[in-house]
Amino acid sequence: MKTTLDLPDHLMQQVKQRALQQGRPIKALMAVYIRQGLHGPAALPLTTNSGVLEVDEEGLPLFRPDPQLKRHSIDLATALRLEQDALIQEDRQRAGLPA
Repeated sequence: MKTTLDLPDHLMQQVKQRALQQGRPIKALMAVYIRQGLHGPAALPLTTNSGVLEVDEEGLPLFRPDPQLKRHSIDLATALRLEQDALIQEDRQRAGLPA
């Protein structure tokens, strides 16, 4: 069934970003969010193919580092820059552009 919703711009931006991050159509993601709102959280969390990044039942990213890798701390600005770089690279790949 088709319907029209009048949603705030910032909310729709977040939905579009999540859809890109998860590689899912907006329509499918919105259906999941509506179902969750009506019936509670999904039974199984969504996961990606990566062993490092998972997406929890609310669609938020969970980073699980490889325990065998040497760890070092980074500041918030560096973490945000790395995240933004990864998102840009994913977007370019999905658009068929060179990474």
